[in-house]
Amino acid sequence: MGQINQWGRRSFIQTCIAAGTTVLASKVFAQTPPNRQRNVLLIVADDQGRDQLGCYGNRRIETPHLDRLAAEGVKFSNAFAAVSSCSASRGTILTGLYPHQNGQYGHEHSYHNFRLQDWVQPLPALFAANQYRTGLIGKLHVGGTPQQFPFDFVVPPETVMGSRDGKTIAEQAGVFFNEARDRAFFLLVGYSDPHRWGQFGNLQSYPGVTPKVYQEGEVIVPPFLPDLPEVRRDLAQMYQAVSRLDASVGLLLAQLKASGRDRETLIIYLSDNGIPFPGGKTNLYEPGVRLPLILSNPEIARSGKTQNAMVSFIDLVPTLLDWTGIVPPDYPLPGRSLLPLFNQDSPTGWDRVHFSHTFHGVHLYYPMRGARNRQFKYIHNLFPELQYPLSDDITASPTWQTIVAKNLERLGKRPLSTYLNRPPEELYDLEDDPDETNNLADDPRFASVLNTLRGNVRQMQETTKDPWLRYS
Repeated sequence: MGQINQWGRRSFIQTCIAAGTTVLASKVFAQTPPNRQRNVLLIVADDQGRDQLGCYGNRRIETPHLDRLAAEGVKFSNAFAAVSSCSASRGTILTGLYPHQNGQYGHEHSYHNFRLQDWVQPLPALFAANQYRTGLIGKLHVGGTPQQFPFDFVVPPETVMGSRDGKTIAEQAGVFFNEARDRAFFLLVGYSDPHRWGQFGNLQSYPGVTPKVYQEGEVIVPPFLPDLPEVRRDLAQMYQAVSRLDASVGLLLAQLKASGRDRETLIIYLSDNGIPFPGGKTNLYEPGVRLPLILSNPEIARSGKTQNAMVSFIDLVPTLLDWTGIVPPDYPLPGRSLLPLFNQDSPTGWDRVHFSHTFHGVHLYYPMRGARNRQFKYIHNLFPELQYPLSDDITASPTWQTIVAKNLERLGKRPLSTYLNRPPEELYDLEDDPDETNNLADDPRFASVLNTLRGNVRQMQETTKDPWLRYS
């Protein structure tokens, strides 16, 4: 199943496979091979929230394999997506560029059709140009050319039960590891769990994985949602998908260990965006962008450490290039390597991150830019006259349908009216107001804070040549 010449809607993968090694000779991407042989296993979950993992403090959910990975590596407590939207976030993860830079403004699939700019060199191209064996198992969800995604081993989502069949995914990873042999590799594994599709994927069974079923009384209702039986049942379904994801990752890591390549492989686990509930994905609020990030570096003994540095997913490309010794592309990357943080307990200069959201689907346009430091978060809604658009999976969810049916006026502590109709600027004191419900943007006592963060955002936009800067 390793090389499959079809991939559903995205037929360009056929060309990727057919092109094979020809792209390695491309003058656009060719670079000097690194002297060290180091591998990368990048694991991307779909809509996995930070607070739905045992290692991040949730004692109700069972995630033993990811907890073990955190216990053997470094868990980042302040890791942030640059954008809380599926394709846009994955594009950032693979390019090290904000969505407004790389062109992956929103969804790549179907009629949305957003894709990377042709000049962008994502990780698969950089690794392939340096003689790495490159593999993709499951979900990519980023658009581009064959030269940008020259995978020589592809297992499409539809052949692994929509990227939820953890057993087959792990087995195919074993094939990939075996075929790589003594060759350095980059493997991207994209799971669909715990995305909402098909009742979080719980409508069918999966080989090799025993489902963990949760009752509504076992879940933790986050403060940004109403505590109702329907919401609890919805969360219980998501918990089940998260536990299945955890089991799948366990099978994958077992294959890596069996291959003997685990001691030379940097493992990264993260999610593209927050949970698929109101207040989560597609928002710049904490549940949407503050996400799990676990790194396991086989060369540094940092078992069970928690790193408090504020890091962004734009830092991942510089990190992987640093780890492998691959020369960066010939354009500036806004992020920086996380590897030095493995040797630092209290690093300085890691106290601010930035956000850039423009689309989710092509019909869900709501540009936002933002910045967060240790205490405050600033969000600039570029077109506040628009009503904030809900993603399709959230509007169809039992949670949202219950909110509508019961005519609720609040999402947890937040008035529904202010959730849907947002002001031009939002400013929150996260120490006093962790739920981000008390907007301080018009409070003169915080004018200095507002001006500073506003300036930070503008500087980010100017430095990264944001096309939406004209509206700021």
